[in-house]
Amino acid sequence: MANILVVGSINMDLVVRVPNAPVPGETVMGGDFETFPGGKGANQAVAAARMGGKVTMVGRVGNDDFGNTLIQGLVENQVKTTFVTKDSDAKTGIALIAVAESSENLIVVAPGANMRVSVEDVYKASDLLREIDLLMVQLEIPLETVTAAVEMAHAVNIPVVLNPAPAQPLPPSLLAQVDVLTPNEKELALLTGEEDLERGIEILRGWGARNVVVTLGAQGARLVTETADQTLPAFKVTPVDTTAAGDAFNGALAVALAEGKPLLEAVRYGTAAGALATTQIGAQPSLPDREAVDDLLARGISD
Repeated sequence: MANILVVGSINMDLVVRVPNAPVPGETVMGGDFETFPGGKGANQAVAAARMGGKVTMVGRVGNDDFGNTLIQGLVENQVKTTFVTKDSDAKTGIALIAVAESSENLIVVAPGANMRVSVEDVYKASDLLREIDLLMVQLEIPLETVTAAVEMAHAVNIPVVLNPAPAQPLPPSLLAQVDVLTPNEKELALLTGEEDLERGIEILRGWGARNVVVTLGAQGARLVTETADQTLPAFKVTPVDTTAAGDAFNGALAVALAEGKPLLEAVRYGTAAGALATTQIGAQPSLPDREAVDDLLARGISD
């Protein structure tokens, strides 16, 4: 079984469906209001667990009802929460999400306790390095904490998958210690300051990113390594909500890599999981299990 450590965010998502995303100064009447467990870290942890991984989460929630609910949800999804801290000095992070009829979403995050995930929190979990096959991190917690986790894993040759979301400037010293970097197109542009996809990938590779996987939504994913440059097509599905599609992609990719599958095959797993996640509303509720992903791969229905 793939043993994976996830260091990242844990949020409660507050979701409302709208006919269209509002523009500044516009009020839009929405539909039903729902709450779903979310946060990029927790989403990717649950995604990996549903793909068959043995997953441990490092993160923080507030000492409040949302926090209790989120921890319970992780446990129910077989994610180990020994290193998830209840923080009495901060509220649980939330994300306000408007989902348009087009299935696209508009998200505002109040990070709360996520911004208190510390380097010390990472070090407390350091004994897990003897057990894990892969580290997965994102950017909804302090960058110094992400850096500490990456350095800790890299020092003992544990592969690292970094999903640079939400995008922010990253030092080449960090990128050089990441085995697989997984931005989407917008994150790639924000990371590099370059709108052109080819140029953006070239810049990241020049900064030390060895393996870059750019998720392209309905166009699939682009994999660029020292020896390969390939675009994998997307699977044909009917999307209703793109929330957490990227998290499903990363979770499936991580499990496949931790199981020893080649990177190209792992990206294929990711594209299948990401496609399936768009067919249901909500973040964690939409994350597919291994059986569903294997079935889609076996049918091979892609553009």
